[in-house]
Amino acid sequence: MRNKDIIVIGQQGWDLNIGSNAHNIATVFAQNNRVIYVNPPLDINSLLRTRQKSQLKKHLSILLGRADSLVKEADNLWIYTPGILCLSNNWLSSSQVFRSLNYINNKLFAQSISQTIKKLDFKEFLLFNDGLMFLGLELKALLQPVKYIYYVRDYLIATPYFKKHGTWAEAELITKADLVVANSLFLAEYASQYNANSYDIGQGCELNFFNPSVETSVPADMVNLHKPIIGYVGNITTSRLDINLLEQLATSRPNWTFAMVGFEDDDFKASRLHKKANVHFLGTKAPEELPSYIQHFDVCINPQLVNEITIGNYPRKIDEYLAMGKPTVATKTKAMQLFENYTYLGSSSAEYITLIQRALSENSNNKAEERIAFARSHTWEASVQAIYDLVHQVAPTDKAVSIKENANSVHSY
Repeated sequence: MRNKDIIVIGQQGWDLNIGSNAHNIATVFAQNNRVIYVNPPLDINSLLRTRQKSQLKKHLSILLGRADSLVKEADNLWIYTPGILCLSNNWLSSSQVFRSLNYINNKLFAQSISQTIKKLDFKEFLLFNDGLMFLGLELKALLQPVKYIYYVRDYLIATPYFKKHGTWAEAELITKADLVVANSLFLAEYASQYNANSYDIGQGCELNFFNPSVETSVPADMVNLHKPIIGYVGNITTSRLDINLLEQLATSRPNWTFAMVGFEDDDFKASRLHKKANVHFLGTKAPEELPSYIQHFDVCINPQLVNEITIGNYPRKIDEYLAMGKPTVATKTKAMQLFENYTYLGSSSAEYITLIQRALSENSNNKAEERIAFARSHTWEASVQAIYDLVHQVAPTDKAVSIKENANSVHSY
């Protein structure tokens, strides 16, 4: 798709210091199209609670007219920060009152975006929404895009913030959208409850650091670890990792070394794993250091805790493991079906032990090359091309819908 106008809205600002799918997608959009990336606007609670943060200072400067709200980031790409202050309404119990105030916020947001649309002379634009369910709820009617695309990359309605109003709001937004795209099969199936035009477009990954042909020295804190080394890289939190599974593995196989790399929450710090001689917590590392750790693991693991928050997540770390050619054992979920021919999938500690043993014994150069090629196929260009193909296939819809009862949750654990 070329020479189109695209507006991208989402939960994350452009200058966020962590990885952002919307950032990557917008960058690829802008290779052949004009793109406005709209930062989420400031709300009253954010202003009052976190006034000292640099990003909020930037928003406040724009709100007071002291800084430019529209900045050209690159050819074909503009970053727009709305100079508006939205009402904070998620605390309200009444969905009717919430809806009324939310419409006011949507109208403010739409009017602000419309000014930029006119300024840049955008015509017949696509609107791409990265999970901004509340502020995006009424934008199809208010902005009148040629097509409205809603992007689902997390099961947000399982989180406390979105449980109150998100269950009905996201269902309603999905129903209104012309096209819904998701980064996992689980999330595409969730969306398909409300919109038949819901598709899994996969996940792009930035794998520049993860080059197995670059030989690295053993990290200093791994030099004295005994092999085989069973390793994990990522956040080490009890909301996402199965601490009981890890304890059972370490206890059952004292001759295996378990190396855990990443931020550790308080529950893990207080766990029995710290008393195990074969378990080593190596701390947080810079992104460019991670490949050297993975390169010196014998088997990589993702002992995911299966719950509403994690069940639909695309496991980006699996691509990083596979990009380094490493045999990988992970918890079996619907999202992991994509990887089943290149990983070992289990659910219990007994299965994990059997699969790790297999992974150690079956590893070969041919298998490593297959893993690398598979991971390298997961590019942002491929995901965006899938969006382009679907945009051409799907006809625009004119749905005015109001969902008042909570939407059904998806449970495919």
